[in-house]
Amino acid sequence: MGGSEKAGRRAGARQRSSSRELVRPPGERAFLVGIDYRVQTQPKTTTGSLTRVAQAARDNATNAAGATKAPSVPEFSAEESLEELHTLAISAGAEVAGEFLQHRDKPDPATLIGKGKLEEIAAAAASVSADLLLFDHDLTASQQRNIENLVHTRVIDRTQLILDIFARHARTREGQLQVELAQLEYLLPRLGGRGIEMSQLGGGIGTRGPGETQLETDRRKIYRRIRHVKEQIENVRRIRAQQRQRRESVPVATVALVGYTNAGKSTLFNGLTRAAVLESPKMFATLDPTIRAVTLPSKRRALLSDTVGFIRNLPHTLVTAFRATLEEVQRAALILQVSDASSPLSAEQDAQVERVLKELEAEKKPRLRVMNKIDLLPPKQRDSLRDDATTVHVSAAKGIGMSTLLDRIDGTLSEDAISRIHLRVPQKEGKTLAMLEARARIYSRAYKDGLVELEAEAPESVVRRVRDWVVGSPK
Repeated sequence: MGGSEKAGRRAGARQRSSSRELVRPPGERAFLVGIDYRVQTQPKTTTGSLTRVAQAARDNATNAAGATKAPSVPEFSAEESLEELHTLAISAGAEVAGEFLQHRDKPDPATLIGKGKLEEIAAAAASVSADLLLFDHDLTASQQRNIENLVHTRVIDRTQLILDIFARHARTREGQLQVELAQLEYLLPRLGGRGIEMSQLGGGIGTRGPGETQLETDRRKIYRRIRHVKEQIENVRRIRAQQRQRRESVPVATVALVGYTNAGKSTLFNGLTRAAVLESPKMFATLDPTIRAVTLPSKRRALLSDTVGFIRNLPHTLVTAFRATLEEVQRAALILQVSDASSPLSAEQDAQVERVLKELEAEKKPRLRVMNKIDLLPPKQRDSLRDDATTVHVSAAKGIGMSTLLDRIDGTLSEDAISRIHLRVPQKEGKTLAMLEARARIYSRAYKDGLVELEAEAPESVVRRVRDWVVGSPK
């Protein structure tokens, strides 16, 4: 991507930011700082992403050397990453006052981007009356302290921003406990390096939760709190495991929705189950797990589980804290991987989802790709879409493709298998006949000598309940 094109994208992002600010309620003014590393010096520890140009150059060099390499995983460019930070900041209630993208060969160990560039950013932030700097990278405690000393403004890194959004959106006690544990574990190694942020009480971005109660002066308090929260979460896991065992004692499959944040999972969940889960364009609007029953075309029932959205570089503390919730993904019979078909970053987002599924050891689960939001595509592109054995195209908001999706889910699940049966049920068994009407596909019905003869397809759970009236063996 050329410099002029990048500048144009940044200008476009700033223009969009200004138009959005006109309708946004007043909040803290944030100045965004991103970094484009031309050379990835530390593949696993460096927080910046390779640009597409750098990635292509590295791939070409590897191929030229004759090395065997796996297919490259799509990566977010620095501009795309900064635009995502913009969306995260708005989700946290901030007004984006400006942004800055620094190009460097490698990170500065003391200040990440260098003292001179920080002074330039500090002046730019002051000129737009910014209340805080948001870095699109993780900062060490010493880096955060050094930056704050230079810019004299509150500094927040990307992980802290995501934790703050989680704290805003957690509604249930379980979700609040999981967020608090992630915040405490993030804060613990930084107690000695907190600067401006920890010297004052706050109610703004990055200061929600447990971070203001003198934790920097008493590590024993935070350790005790972590142990207490972990015990409570363990109780939640135990209760959830008991509930799961009860569910698994009957042949009802669980289908887990996963996907990048804001891919439309909650809208799809509501469309399939007629539930009323919060639908919001903000990132991480859904944190608290929800499970609802859905009736499939075969009249089988399945349980659909809505889960927290994934994101690039999802903080490990969050994956750990939300493990009790994400166990629903590990134990699911089928994973619906929801993607935003209208997003130009769909491939990169899917790659990030794949990484989290691997971390959860769920990457080998049966999976069905659901390309959502096709109503936002141009008509010509939408008309060219074709479903296949592993992919279904839908618009959850408009109800497009939902019946096809249910058919595909029905055909994929093996739990509570369907069989063809012939029945002779006494007419006086009204309750049984009503149950068959509701839970089975009836192909023929005849009345003779006080009996109702039925030809039907029914799940195994239904066949067991009417076995006394089955004629012959189920097919």
